[in-house]
Amino acid sequence: MVEVNPTAYVDHVDEYPGPFSFGVDSAGALVWVEFSDGDYAETAAEVLAGRGYRLCVDSLHTAQVRQELTEYCRGERTAFTLACAAVGTPWQQSVWRAVRDIPFGATRTYGEVAAGLGRPGAARAMGRANATNPLPIVIPCHRVLGANGSLTGYAGGLHIKRRLLEHEARVL
Repeated sequence: MVEVNPTAYVDHVDEYPGPFSFGVDSAGALVWVEFSDGDYAETAAEVLAGRGYRLCVDSLHTAQVRQELTEYCRGERTAFTLACAAVGTPWQQSVWRAVRDIPFGATRTYGEVAAGLGRPGAARAMGRANATNPLPIVIPCHRVLGANGSLTGYAGGLHIKRRLLEHEARVL
């Protein structure tokens, strides 16, 4: 059964490599992550409201997500166990699953991820799907690089991608 007026519970983490905000649905699944210093066309609140969510603040609903994200920031967590409710096409979902499999501190190129999905010529399509990732950090799209290893594309800005990669390198 689909909620008529679903609720998204919003919270934030202020620790490096943040700060960022996030939202979870009424079941506790992560639905959005947004860096406070990111360059976005829409805020998380606008995106969630556009999907019909009513926004609320309730730290009990966000506790598990906040804990895991804080542990990541402190270098205590390298993999997430969070339930995620990322909305996307079947192609986007397959890209996001592949990106989630990139180990903490490792990187892959767009072409490598596309080839791993059985579509070696689809690096650009893979990059476009990666760019629509609503759950950065948890779906670690920052770990995907250009063919020559360069930092290319990041929805919130390359400064965030660089910061996340530096954070993971430092933790390792």
